[in-house]
Amino acid sequence: MKHDSINLHPIETASKDELQSLQLGRLQSTLKSAYENVPHYRQAFENAGVHPDDCLSLSDLSKFPFTTKHDLRSNYPFGMFAVPREEVVRIHASSGTTGKPTVVGYTQKDVDTWAEVCARSIWASGGRPGDVVHVAYGYGLFTGGLGAHYGAEKLGCTVIPVSGGMTERQVQLIQDFEPRVIMITPSYLLVLADEFARQGIDARKTSLQVGIFGAEPWTHKMRCEIEQLFDIDAVDIYGLSEVIGPGVANECAVEKDGLYVWEDHFYPEVIDPESGEVLPDGEQGELVFTSLTKEAFPVIRYRTRDLTRLLPGVNRTMRRMEKITGRSDDMMIIRGVNVFPTQIEEILLEDSRLSPNYQIELTREERLDVMTLLIEPKESGLSGAVLEESSARLSQQVKNRIGVSVQVQMQQPGGVERSMGKARRIVDKREKD
Repeated sequence: MKHDSINLHPIETASKDELQSLQLGRLQSTLKSAYENVPHYRQAFENAGVHPDDCLSLSDLSKFPFTTKHDLRSNYPFGMFAVPREEVVRIHASSGTTGKPTVVGYTQKDVDTWAEVCARSIWASGGRPGDVVHVAYGYGLFTGGLGAHYGAEKLGCTVIPVSGGMTERQVQLIQDFEPRVIMITPSYLLVLADEFARQGIDARKTSLQVGIFGAEPWTHKMRCEIEQLFDIDAVDIYGLSEVIGPGVANECAVEKDGLYVWEDHFYPEVIDPESGEVLPDGEQGELVFTSLTKEAFPVIRYRTRDLTRLLPGVNRTMRRMEKITGRSDDMMIIRGVNVFPTQIEEILLEDSRLSPNYQIELTREERLDVMTLLIEPKESGLSGAVLEESSARLSQQVKNRIGVSVQVQMQQPGGVERSMGKARRIVDKREKD
């Protein structure tokens, strides 16, 4: 195997006709399996007046109904499985913080597929066989840790399964084991950066060369911040447990301009979030996925709530999805204005004096929503006048560019809540009506 190739698998550069032929055959098989083995899908198809035999082209997929997180929760725990439970070798689940968890299952073939697409993703990021990979995603029911782990092993890497937390120890292990690749949430890497600084260690002089970041939206400015802090290539990985976990799509380190969707396994659509109409490539809307090869837990037109657009590939036949700009369910509506945390982050990172750690508090005063932004300086010792000027500038820029008023509260360095996994960017303290 040539280790300097951009692509790991020949299908990545197959002809468009070859890829679409493969997709159609797999799609027809998936629709048939879902209809025959999952009562929910049989009923949903019949309610929509469609049958798997109606899918004669990829465009026919638009005739089939969407699947939502509500559907998955309504069939908790194993009602969406398409194989007998005895054939399921692994179960993962969401945290269930907003209701019942969504439960997903994998046959042995599904686990192998997951490892393959994660290996592809690590390769696209610049990882190679023999690399030491530090996995700081959470293990357990969350799909991040084990997905990254199996993918790195499949590629032929040496895996350090650290999981999240134990920040001092993470820094020590990076010093001792000298990993070349780290797989981690961007917000937690910033926590590690603080710890490196606290210990007086120059994070730019570690062994790390590649960072693969996922599990939360992050901006291009955050990429620049991370690459400057650690002197690494910061690459985006995308996935969600309902579709398979991490490894659904990944940036190419050569481009860092959109994430290649592994379209031989996951068929993407972008729809108008309101009407459900399929949008042409290039138009922004809500991302929808249909699995093409999953046995235990096929998903048909799953609404991710992630907002993006599909773009043509550059050095692969497969299409790219633009970096996620936000999620429709992370969207804040403040006095009639739609606001995403990533919009705030973009503005925040324009001020080099401010730390990229932040949190948004939502409260209600006299029936009006109030947004408060908790921020902190990168370092102590800045004068009160400087901090006041930074706060005022940030507040003004948010007002000018997003159209909402925000109260800015400057904390001491380290004063903004840190996360050992996904960042808790929004704290909603409004009383629910």
